[in-house]
Amino acid sequence: MQKNLWCTSVLLLCLALVGCGDNSIKKPLNWEIKNLSAINEEGKEMDLNDLKGKVWIADFIFTNCATVCLPMTANMSKLQGLMEEKELDVEFVSFSVDPTVDTPEKLKEYVLNFDGDLSNWHLLTGYSQEFIEDYAMKNFKTIVKKPETDNQVLHGTSFYLLDQEGKVVKDYDGMTVPYDDIINDAKILISMESTNE
Repeated sequence: MQKNLWCTSVLLLCLALVGCGDNSIKKPLNWEIKNLSAINEEGKEMDLNDLKGKVWIADFIFTNCATVCLPMTANMSKLQGLMEEKELDVEFVSFSVDPTVDTPEKLKEYVLNFDGDLSNWHLLTGYSQEFIEDYAMKNFKTIVKKPETDNQVLHGTSFYLLDQEGKVVKDYDGMTVPYDDIINDAKILISMESTNE
């Protein structure tokens, strides 16, 4: 009898814990991101302090890309639409990895071809090639390298989720995108902010 009561109690406790769920990000990266000064798609100066207090998602692309940037940008546009459907206040940032070629106008036209909404999608350029190569490695732990003999820039294909303090919390595959995971993680960050207010 006591054994059955104990088993029932343990089972109820387990169900209660599962029901409550864990409202935290699993294994957050917590990479500190340094600020940068750039030019956005409207030709205006922007730095990452403009995103303080916002949850945001970042990637690295370029407009002459013949391979991965096409699906990545389509996927980012889809993710943006899903966030909007869920009424989640999330910003999007695409860093150009080919800044000498990617003018604000080119970046804007490129993302609009994928039905991107530029009201909360910031397209950054205006820095040097050397800067973005160093910045990507030191801050996002990803390669950016433009070979001298090729116009195709080598770069990673991850999407990065950043918190309201500008720290990289998680990274995800930008080609085979785990949309539900990103949305759930963004919800957690947004809810954490609202509970801290």
